[in-house]
Amino acid sequence: MTRIFDDDLQSGLGTRAIHAGQRPEPLAGAIMTPVYLTSTYVQEGLGKNKGFEYARSRNPTRDALERNVAALEDGRHGFAFASGTACVDSIMKLFQSGDHIICGQNVYGGTFRLFNTLLQKLGLTFTYVDTRDAQRIADACTPRTVAVLVETPTNPLMWITDLSAAAEAAHRAGALLIVDNTFATPVFQRPFAHGADIVFHSTTKYLNGHSDMIGGMALLRDDDLADRLGFIQNASGAIPGPFDCWLALRGTKTLHLRMPRHDENGRRVAAWLAERVGTERVIYPGLPSHPQHELACRQMRGFGGMITVDLGTRDRAAQVLERTRIFSLAESLGGVESLISHPASMTHASVPPERRAELGITEGMVRLSCGVEDIGDLIADLDHAFAT
Repeated sequence: MTRIFDDDLQSGLGTRAIHAGQRPEPLAGAIMTPVYLTSTYVQEGLGKNKGFEYARSRNPTRDALERNVAALEDGRHGFAFASGTACVDSIMKLFQSGDHIICGQNVYGGTFRLFNTLLQKLGLTFTYVDTRDAQRIADACTPRTVAVLVETPTNPLMWITDLSAAAEAAHRAGALLIVDNTFATPVFQRPFAHGADIVFHSTTKYLNGHSDMIGGMALLRDDDLADRLGFIQNASGAIPGPFDCWLALRGTKTLHLRMPRHDENGRRVAAWLAERVGTERVIYPGLPSHPQHELACRQMRGFGGMITVDLGTRDRAAQVLERTRIFSLAESLGGVESLISHPASMTHASVPPERRAELGITEGMVRLSCGVEDIGDLIADLDHAFAT
């Protein structure tokens, strides 16, 4: 089990981002955590080792990343996985056949696919509700409910869940609250402060921030729950390699610097889009026109760089998607570079069309991930793309 160092929570977020979970390498004093490329470790004698036996169980580079992100989220334990989906899959292994999980209606398409096509076959049952209304969470609870999983803001509709209200509803039913904090990151949102039991991330996105690795991360405070998830991490083996851990650890060192720039660019681009196509077509929690803007202001410290705009038809969306030059047409998000995508055919293609229509994920919807480029260039790029 990877626990944070005792002094990692006694400093500010920026200091934690750079130093938490790491100590200078003892052999030569290297300031950067080395990439420990090894599958096994020499033991001092029978039953005597330095805390490392086999690299699926523990790796010093992975340990440092796990401690670092746990400290950023104000958690006690961190567990790294090979992808965000592998992370969710491992969290679900905390439960057993017959257990009931309540899930937000608008979650990442890969999460829905995992639940709907794989885990249901193993006996888990899922109910999808609009978690913007905590009463709907409470109404969906049954004696078999073991967890409530929410994503806030959601992908791509930017719905906001009141985490304190969701935690109260879940805990009243004896269930865990599991929060996907990928979009907001610990810079802008602290789910543990609102009662979350497990917080997880796709480290591929903002935590890494450079679009050069795939990974996931789960953070916990409860020791017993962490023991169980640690066993699953080792037994299932869905772990990241040490170099991917090193890349993510390099990324977290600048998280507190990057996120304000993503937020600044996101606000400016959202305002420009609202003026260009109308506020009713632009979905961004930082706009006063967003129906949950006040909740976002209370619960979040920033709104980030994710924006969704509905252009009405697939043809109009395609014209914009194919004409941008700085916004690259690609899946994923959270990198220093700006990306633009079509949720209906990309991130949420695995969601059945009728379900997408029910949620409001239209063929004319475009999702932007605003990077950290100069804002004038981003707006000029969009102005060119929208010229038609």
